[in-house]
Amino acid sequence: MGLQVPVAQGGHGQGLLALSVITETIGKACPSSALCFGMHCVGTAVIAAKATQYQKEHYLEAIAAGRHLTTLALSESGSGAHFYLPATQITTCGDEFAVNGIKQFVTNGGHADSYVVSTVASEDDNEEGDFSCLIVDSKAQGLEWREPWNGFGMRGNSSRALGLNNVRVPVKNLLGEPGDQVWYVFEVVAPFFLMAMAGTYLGIAQAALDAAGEHLRTRSYAHSGEALRDIETLQTRYGSMWIALEKTRSLVREAARLGDLGEPNALPFILACKADAGDTAVMLANEAMTICGGSAYRENSRVSQMLRDARASHVMSPTTDLLKLWTGRSLLGLPLL
Repeated sequence: MGLQVPVAQGGHGQGLLALSVITETIGKACPSSALCFGMHCVGTAVIAAKATQYQKEHYLEAIAAGRHLTTLALSESGSGAHFYLPATQITTCGDEFAVNGIKQFVTNGGHADSYVVSTVASEDDNEEGDFSCLIVDSKAQGLEWREPWNGFGMRGNSSRALGLNNVRVPVKNLLGEPGDQVWYVFEVVAPFFLMAMAGTYLGIAQAALDAAGEHLRTRSYAHSGEALRDIETLQTRYGSMWIALEKTRSLVREAARLGDLGEPNALPFILACKADAGDTAVMLANEAMTICGGSAYRENSRVSQMLRDARASHVMSPTTDLLKLWTGRSLLGLPLL
């Protein structure tokens, strides 16, 4: 649980590469679990980026010891895919903030010990475009959890809406300086989130390839004894699946490597990796559905679960279309926003 916690606070001090490998490993077995773990790691990275001594002792050490689960609460219904434009308000009240707003699709919602919440900067510091991030503890008064998640895919995750009704948060829970949220979003949230999700969808793609391969190796026609793996058209389809997976994995690993090294040309790689991993996961899960035939079309089959979970990649902000737009702008030397 302390993958992104610095070694000085008892963690592993790891970066993007380790995160992508571990979320892929978990995602191969259960994408929902990879999503929940990945979002904990992203929230941890945000806390660690500019942690005060209090935040190190109160949050990072507990996370590293396995006693504390955190996550992000950034999305709002009014901003859609533009998760970096919150409307949630904070007001300074002495040594506390009063927080008011509604967050959507909070991963681990109702189960985490803390939530990294994005807000408009307080009225004392607010200039147009200024936003802030702060840590909201799960036991704070005024948190209202909305209906349980009942989605098309990623059904093992509690992705719920959170109402913040005059929630009091100590000023010492502010992350960085007032108005730092945009810095956090693009310097910490984006790379760690995109790498965690790219790993998750790689795991789905690998699981789909494995399911197709197992079906081809073990099934044969009763009337002829011919194994499915001996049919050339299926061999070709399976080979194409493997090529697509390895191409995407190479992109994700290179993005992680460049990001961990702080290379200036890392940005388009990082932006592209979740988009490409999502496309590959959907394609391979769809191919596995075809190759595995009727057994894959049983209600709640393992392969159909892969396809439902993979499909979430395109709508999970930043969406696939938005990431491809940002990739193009980055490559052309244009500002992302």
